[in-house]
Amino acid sequence: MRKIEACFIVFFEDPFWVGVYERVENDLLEVCKITFGSEPKDYEIYKYLLQNWNRLQFSPPVEANKKSISKNNPKRMQRAIGKQLNAQGIATKSQQALKLQQEEGKTARKKKSRLQKEAEIQLKFELRQKKKKEKHRGH
Repeated sequence: MRKIEACFIVFFEDPFWVGVYERVENDLLEVCKITFGSEPKDYEIYKYLLQNWNRLQFSPPVEANKKSISKNNPKRMQRAIGKQLNAQGIATKSQQALKLQQEEGKTARKKKSRLQKEAEIQLKFELRQKKKKEKHRGH
């Protein structure tokens, strides 16, 4: 049996509204961060997720904390839900996953720019060699 948990959190991170989509599958946490301009309405978030689901870039999987399932007092559960609703920001595991995704993007950009520079240097070298050969052809 496969168990998937999902959570979408929207919060204000000056100057933008940010949505964080967390999903836990087989005890592995993956996170996707979505930046909105103004405060999104519920239907706008739903529409965005439906239209852009295949384009969401999730972080590499991170080991998620296992939560023990126990029967809680209903009042205690209600207080916990209230705390979650009032909490600012995102979970630390989610932050770690987003940071990992950011680092991977950074290394990919560095590799791409390095390859581009090397190709540019090689092209300049070949142009210089071609120019040298053309100068000596006339003699």
